Amino acid sequence: MKKLLTLLLSFLLITPISAQKKEITLEDLWKNYSFYPKSYRGIKSMNDGEHYSKMEKTNSGQEIIKYQFKDGKKVHTLFKSTDFEIPTINAYMFSDDEKKLLLKTETRKIYRYSSESVYYIYNIFTDKLKKLSNEKVMYATFSPNANKVAYVFENNLYIKNIRTNKITQVTNDGRKNYIINGASDWVYEEEFALVRSFEWAPDGENIAYYKFDESHVKEFSMDLFKGGLYPTQEVFKYPKAGEENSVVKIYLYNLKEEKNTFLYTKKDYEYFPRIKWTNNPNKLIVFGMNRHQNELDFIIVNASDCSNTVLFTEKDKYFIDIHDNLTFLPEENFIWTSEKDGFNHIYIKNLNGSEQQITNGKWEVTSFEGVDSDNMQVYYRSTEEGSINRTLYVQNLITGEKRKLSTQLGDNSVRFSKNMKYYINSYSNANTAPYYTLHKSNGKQLKVLEDNAEFNTKMEQYDLSEMEFLTIKTTDTELNAWMIKPPNFNKNKEYPLYMFLYGGPGSQQVTNSFWTKNYWHQMLAQNGYIVACVDNRGTGGKGSEFKKMTYKELGKFETIDQINAAKYFGNLAYIDSERIGIQGWSYGGYMSSLAITKGADIFSLAIAVAPVTNWRYYDNIYTERYMQTPQENASGYDENSPINHVEKLKGDYLLIHGSADDNVHVQNSMEMISALVKANKQFDLFIYPDKNHGIYGGNTRYHLYKKMTDFILDNL
Repeated sequence: MKKLLTLLLSFLLITPISAQKKEITLEDLWKNYSFYPKSYRGIKSMNDGEHYSKMEKTNSGQEIIKYQFKDGKKVHTLFKSTDFEIPTINAYMFSDDEKKLLLKTETRKIYRYSSESVYYIYNIFTDKLKKLSNEKVMYATFSPNANKVAYVFENNLYIKNIRTNKITQVTNDGRKNYIINGASDWVYEEEFALVRSFEWAPDGENIAYYKFDESHVKEFSMDLFKGGLYPTQEVFKYPKAGEENSVVKIYLYNLKEEKNTFLYTKKDYEYFPRIKWTNNPNKLIVFGMNRHQNELDFIIVNASDCSNTVLFTEKDKYFIDIHDNLTFLPEENFIWTSEKDGFNHIYIKNLNGSEQQITNGKWEVTSFEGVDSDNMQVYYRSTEEGSINRTLYVQNLITGEKRKLSTQLGDNSVRFSKNMKYYINSYSNANTAPYYTLHKSNGKQLKVLEDNAEFNTKMEQYDLSEMEFLTIKTTDTELNAWMIKPPNFNKNKEYPLYMFLYGGPGSQQVTNSFWTKNYWHQMLAQNGYIVACVDNRGTGGKGSEFKKMTYKELGKFETIDQINAAKYFGNLAYIDSERIGIQGWSYGGYMSSLAITKGADIFSLAIAVAPVTNWRYYDNIYTERYMQTPQENASGYDENSPINHVEKLKGDYLLIHGSADDNVHVQNSMEMISALVKANKQFDLFIYPDKNHGIYGGNTRYHLYKKMTDFILDNL
């Protein structure tokens, strides 16, 4: 009996300890990467719409495998890297007839999207592989008949005949920091997401391409410190707000005549953000835009002589966002999306200038997913179930009948097969890891591809809190917000509040979707902090007026909203109004810097990572879209620059930047430092040598988040 009592006592003492849940550590987050669920990405639909391909790693190499959509079963292997001596494949592309592959290897990243690589051409049917070039080249792309490959090398456009190995140099004036052919300059890449700047005509007879003349654009230089006794310098063209842009021209190269023809437009345009061929190989579409980016001309170009006409002009009293929702239909009409009725909606436009609005309502079409021309149906995702959610719908183009295909509330992200018969749905919500399922186009689920059950089981070991969504009503507006409370939350206690934000135009951080970064917020909650995020005015999902009301005054209304949100939180009985901190990155760093200065009586701590501190230092396409030029709107630039409010600083301020940030230059932080020193304000600073805007690589992320975590724990 005595032995039994001893065993029972031991069990009672041990049980609470063994049942205790784990706490998140920085090592879990940034060394072990424990909070990354599995994904089912990287699939490419094949032409028949019944199959897709996927690149997978094996013990010895890589394989590109063909699968069936209807059941997800493997058909056969298209390529095995172990059959050839080839470097690691970074990406692959099919020819239009799917008989050949372009394999991208040894990729070197340049800026956010641009890169150069060594390419290989693989013939699937003959099982032969050959190198495109011994040099690293950019944007290699098959011609429609797969007999040729176009690419960019040293700022010139080339075409290689695969059969004869003949190389045609289309341009010969390319030169770094002067002329770029077939690729884009820094600012087009960053702000218009235009990277490969050439397009094959559907019949392969012509290539339309961009020529950027950067000769009058001012240079920006960055010192790089690693790898030598003396630093090296990276110099590139970067047009800041109010400064000169590249002179951009569109050319057509005819392969038979070996002739370049300049596209002369009847109006002078500051920007050509897109070109796209119609289904007719003789018709090219060009977007022409003014410098204020509030007028867009839809230009139709005749490829035979480059004559052109404007089909329609879209105007906005604020600005127009460039999108890729342009799909040509068999009847030569096309799908287009526009915010002109106050919310982003789908239209069908005809080449005679007439149009029909397809979707309508006080909600946003967040993505156009495709059109089934055979059944006259259009697929899109929208905010019809709330601005924080994304739901998939199908709508009949003739009857207007609409049907919801998503079955769960949250974030539904989809990828359709080419014939629109199938789609893969990725579902998540704020507290649920992505769940991948295969569906027929009518919504019927065929198969679960990845349920992340293993990840969810692992997460049950941790002491986590559910993210809660709320709406904050201020005197000016209603704001979406989320909150994470400590796992052992006690409403009778007071907790410090840590606010996270981004806040930039059209962005959303308050979404009902899974986000790995929230596990750092969970770690802070485990350390006794309430973590919250608020989407201020100027963010997306609520229509164009909500998004665009910050026009010409970036930072003003966003800061008012964050201050009012902090006041709201501070009035809650369980939040300590004297201990409210805020942190953001990039635009969020700009906002946190404004919050700790303009809102010095509310915020006691701020962390700014890679912040813009004066919009005069940022690029002109982004900045002028929202602010016009500094010459036109000096007060808008100066009144909302953190540099001009440093004398208000009272709390603890940590400033972090990468010295090789080609996007938000470290100049922003240097100017902020100068202003703080001049005002005799103490602050904390950390510079990451040779790190870009993302501040990552090696041990960097762990170091960065330890730096921020320690700063919060010590000061808030």
